[in-house]
Amino acid sequence: MHANEVPERSAPLFEGRHKAVYVVDEHGRYLIAKSGGTEAEVSVTEEAVSWFARLAAEARERARRGETSPLEVHMYRQRMDLPTLAQATGFWRWQVRRHLRPAGFARLSARGLARYAEALGLSLAQLQSLD
Repeated sequence: MHANEVPERSAPLFEGRHKAVYVVDEHGRYLIAKSGGTEAEVSVTEEAVSWFARLAAEARERARRGETSPLEVHMYRQRMDLPTLAQATGFWRWQVRRHLRPAGFARLSARGLARYAEALGLSLAQLQSLD
């Protein structure tokens, strides 16, 4: 991409932030330029964010009914899926699946709760609540 071809579109989703892209200047040297993202990138990102928001809302309703733990709600709020959360916490996927159930979440040790809280960027009280 040449320096004069950098997309300057600013999406509200990015909150005024830009990403770095490599461009070639008129002398053939590589430079780093700020970009607001291409139309396709912005569209896909907005779709993914709305998908995670929908999953979080559905999980919240299930958690209110006692069908899932607050962990699932917070996982989706932080735009994570099960494999990502497992990798971030160091738990095996089957362990995370177990902790997504209310009974499994209730049996978590203080150390296990702390691992989830740290990975999700929450306090222990926030992790255990739906708000």
